[in-house]
Amino acid sequence: MNYLHEDRVKKRMASRLIKNKLLKSFFLGATLLSLVVLAILMYRMISQGHAYLNWDFLTNFSSRFPQNAGIKAALIGSLWLLAVVAPVSLLFGVGAAVYLEEYAKKSKLTTFIQMNISNLAGVPSIVFGLLGLTIFVRMLSLGKSVLAAGFTMSLLILPVIIVASQEAIRAVPKDLREASYGMGATKWQTIVKIVLPSAIPGILTGGILALSRAIGETAPLVVLGIPVIIHFLPEGLLSEFTALPMQIFDWAKRPQEEFQYVAAAGILVLMIVLVIMNSVAIIIRNKFSKRY
Repeated sequence: MNYLHEDRVKKRMASRLIKNKLLKSFFLGATLLSLVVLAILMYRMISQGHAYLNWDFLTNFSSRFPQNAGIKAALIGSLWLLAVVAPVSLLFGVGAAVYLEEYAKKSKLTTFIQMNISNLAGVPSIVFGLLGLTIFVRMLSLGKSVLAAGFTMSLLILPVIIVASQEAIRAVPKDLREASYGMGATKWQTIVKIVLPSAIPGILTGGILALSRAIGETAPLVVLGIPVIIHFLPEGLLSEFTALPMQIFDWAKRPQEEFQYVAAAGILVLMIVLVIMNSVAIIIRNKFSKRY
């Protein structure tokens, strides 16, 4: 009987080892495939766009001549858009997550709200564009402004930030909260001094990924009627503007081959902006990870 039992154990172990190797090979293959696709895309963008990527490209406005085309208005417009989206989405997103995790009582209503927030994270971006067109452009008469686009993009990424922030807050050990209460701290003091600083790495990770999506989205801006070519810079939150995705989209659909190379240069600039954003998030995340 002992021999039979040992034989069964050995067969189970061998079966598990085979499954482990197969799954490991599958995940490794998926990772390598993703890296190969990314490398091909990067090579194509660099090979096509490097010739147009110079100082004039960054300081010129768009032009009907590819050799004179630039992204000055689009780049500054994207920075203006980000300046609205980042504080609005992070403030409301983290605030909603704190309320749902720390203050709201568990009930059918909160479960329903949580379920709908998760569902909203998967809604197509064009739906949020239609919502922004109805509320911000027409009802509030904000027009094709930085503010209208910023509020629309904030709605787009708000569910993602809420879900990511909730997971980060939920991951904070209960022992830290109990120790804070034991020292006489109030609930709000515990949240501000203990919970949020401990959750900052996870919140930043989700927030930067969401902001990266916002700065690269085109469909909501198209629905809002944001112009693709302007020859002036925004002077305020109510000014018209254009953004990098809109400018790249306009160049990519033009029949002239040279504009395809200009679009590739614009994509490189957009990717550099995203890399800088993610690098800043990683630095801040690592700093707080060492403290908590």
